[in-house]
Amino acid sequence: MPSSAGVDLLLPPPPIRAEGMALFLDLDGVLAPMAPTPDAVVPTSRRTAVLRALDQRLDGRVAIVSGRTIAEIDRIADRAMPTASGVHGLERRRRDGSVVRPPADEGVVEALRAFKAFAADRPGVIVEDKGISAGLHYRLAPEAEDEAARLAQQLEADTGLSLQPGHMVLELKTPGATKGTAVQAFMAEAPFRGAVPVMLGDDLTDEHGFRAAEDLGGFGVLVGPVRETAARYGLSGVDAVLDWLEAVTKA
Repeated sequence: MPSSAGVDLLLPPPPIRAEGMALFLDLDGVLAPMAPTPDAVVPTSRRTAVLRALDQRLDGRVAIVSGRTIAEIDRIADRAMPTASGVHGLERRRRDGSVVRPPADEGVVEALRAFKAFAADRPGVIVEDKGISAGLHYRLAPEAEDEAARLAQQLEADTGLSLQPGHMVLELKTPGATKGTAVQAFMAEAPFRGAVPVMLGDDLTDEHGFRAAEDLGGFGVLVGPVRETAARYGLSGVDAVLDWLEAVTKA
């Protein structure tokens, strides 16, 4: 059942198993530590080795499901993960290498223009163009949070784009997909069909994935500080995730 987190409530660690399990892994904050800028996250030998071992142990039933683009997933994961979903479910690469990606909403151009104007006189604010979405990062300028939120909310109303808040980032994206819809789509296809889905995530964007996994007979794993969540299990951080994943490869 979903958990309602309190100050003293700790979620139990997920069971270690491999047979019949399908894994869906967020990237930032789960497989990789958070960094001041998107480009500061780089490949590591341990992460790459774990992902390759997982892909083999689970017979391909593993995918990275991230807010980043698939191109960025490949860069950070060192191309160790054939199956992936990027931009919060908007783009999805199947096991056979085919990619599903909708055309960009016209409002993305308007959002990018407004975000760039906003960032122009605010040092530390970074604009990210993902083609089908526009991101406004303020990790290096936390004082800009309230103004950034007001701008993003106004643009959401004006353009019809979907506003996706994250860790000190506000993203306006082409509507119609979430990490949950990505999990559902993967689970309807080989090699995931018939497996028990397990979603690991840290952010509010991952709640869609937790709920999708739960609805399909699996569960979510919240990474990091405990909060109100649909996840049933928890892990303390990136190192704990990699430890658990290594244990799964040997199960």
